Amino acid sequence: MTINHILPFLSTAIMLYFTLFVLQRYYVRRAPHFLFWGIGLAMFGAGSFAEAYLALSWNRWVFFVWYLFGAALNAAWIGHGTLALLVRKRWVNVVTGILVVGSLYAGYLMLRVMPNLDTGIFTTDKLISEQYGTKVLAPGETAPTGAQTISTTYRGEDVTAVRGLLPLGTPVRLTTPFFNIYGLLTLVGGAIWSAYLFWRKRVLPNRVLGNVLIAAGALLIGSASTLTRLGYGQFLYLGELLSAILMFAGFRFAARPQPDEVVQPAVAVAAD
Repeated sequence: MTINHILPFLSTAIMLYFTLFVLQRYYVRRAPHFLFWGIGLAMFGAGSFAEAYLALSWNRWVFFVWYLFGAALNAAWIGHGTLALLVRKRWVNVVTGILVVGSLYAGYLMLRVMPNLDTGIFTTDKLISEQYGTKVLAPGETAPTGAQTISTTYRGEDVTAVRGLLPLGTPVRLTTPFFNIYGLLTLVGGAIWSAYLFWRKRVLPNRVLGNVLIAAGALLIGSASTLTRLGYGQFLYLGELLSAILMFAGFRFAARPQPDEVVQPAVAVAAD
């Protein structure tokens, strides 16, 4: 067992505690943004656990959890929590409905592809992030060492591709960038904006630091995911662990009470 087999378990433990911390605040305050954050964090934790499991053994439904919740949806739900906090407009409810419908549709697409998974290439010798998708090789490009290739027709052309669990052209893979981009923009953008508001008004320095840490964590996992799609999946698990630590520290800093501070009601608080 290598360090990359252990890191997802650590991420899962942190995200479990983090999720309970956020959902407990939702239970007390009934604020929707805590619910959205809690759902997204629970998805993050489920994806981390699935990664850890798949490093030891194959299970198609664990893979379903890993891809749908870990790779596709969690960033969008966490980011939507930040949007719901910072923007108190009716159109946010419309976005919530779109996110729910989109998530259910992604789940439906994932269910459709499950019977077509190329499970023959799965191995515990590789990280799941390095073997989940079939990739077309560009002309002159060579396959990674140890990779299995196939010759097939894709979009009307004869191509050589590195075999992956998800077949070429799987529709659910086309939805993933939309969820991830939305999550990255709302989480990072919201954290930076709220940190700027607090800095400009010279109040709540703990929340400025907290929101900077949240933004850094979101950027880190976004960068690690991008590297995975480029073929450098060995950095994903470390990126997830550091992202979980940074975001959790950010939320705790931002939520730290300061009895002497005066807060202007008009300012939105990213970890109220």
